[in-house]
Amino acid sequence: MRYDDVEVGASIGRRELPVRRLDLIRYCGASGDFNELHWNERAAKRAGLPDVIAHGMFTMARVGRLVTDWAGDPGAVVEYEVRFSRPVVVPDTDEGVTLVVEGAVAEKLGDGCVAVELTASMEGADVLSAVRAVVRLG
Repeated sequence: MRYDDVEVGASIGRRELPVRRLDLIRYCGASGDFNELHWNERAAKRAGLPDVIAHGMFTMARVGRLVTDWAGDPGAVVEYEVRFSRPVVVPDTDEGVTLVVEGAVAEKLGDGCVAVELTASMEGADVLSAVRAVVRLG
């Protein structure tokens, strides 16, 4: 991807990302975050949640993958920020839940950098807001 070839408003793509309980268990092991809210339905319900929820950082990372895949180099992402607006509730089914991620180039910043804005939703409701990345292109 080259800076001169990118236009404001251009789509960087759309992905449907399944999230299953198994993914959360794997993330627990990788991150060391074994908070019961991410794997124990009884603990989640005691805390007032409808069910187990995905780690925020897991969700952020999955969504950010759209940007790194588009850029072709994870090292090209120089900034990445999100706000968590709704928990990702993951039912105990084989399918889990599906995150829908879309992004577009929002601004050309100069010096080879572009700002990309993303949306991330589950069942039609945003789970992240103000999702923005700055990417340095060649």
